[in-house]
Amino acid sequence: MIWLDKKDIWFPDPEYAPADFPLAFGGDLSPERLLFAYSLGIFPWSSEGEPIMWWSPDPRMVLFPDRLKVSRSLKKVIKNRGFTVRFDTDFETVMRMCASVKRKGQSGTWITPEMIEAYTKLHKLGYAHSVEVYLENRLVGGLYGVSLGGVFFGESMFHIVSDASKVAFVKLVERLKEWNFDMIDCQQSTPHMARFGAVDIPRKEFLKILRNSLKKLTIKGRWK
Repeated sequence: MIWLDKKDIWFPDPEYAPADFPLAFGGDLSPERLLFAYSLGIFPWSSEGEPIMWWSPDPRMVLFPDRLKVSRSLKKVIKNRGFTVRFDTDFETVMRMCASVKRKGQSGTWITPEMIEAYTKLHKLGYAHSVEVYLENRLVGGLYGVSLGGVFFGESMFHIVSDASKVAFVKLVERLKEWNFDMIDCQQSTPHMARFGAVDIPRKEFLKILRNSLKKLTIKGRWK
């Protein structure tokens, strides 16, 4: 196992990382380290009380924006349900809701107070973004992630009203498609994301797309 200290910011080459095991442990969640990690296709994921674990799984689930699939029923929800969608209006609350809202078959959360503090800093620096869904002025769903170049790295989503997180995701992808983003990183393979058109690709292909996408200008600051 490779342990990182808090002084030097570096990671092992993700090309040779384990497929389903952390490539490194430790380090910190400073903005500099987080941004460097994402630029290499690496992300942190661990539970409270555990050391920071850094991952670069193989395969990697991604969604290419122009391949988004929206069911007929969801289109009706978006049109008729009365949701209002906003970007970057309440980032920290979205993170806290992602951490606290219960998910079927899951207990606990990997979104620790340290993670919330770290990603809120990234948000203030213009790299982390949220999508909020409101119903009658009440926050009922949303998601957040990190944006670098032409890639959006999805982190987590929540809903307390049926379909609210799905609406947030569709509106995000539509916006990213307008901005000519190359892909949305979904990290782990799930049937939920597959229904939107996400696919598993080899890590090697993911890293190649990422390197090319990082040549694009990062859209920093508040997304309106």
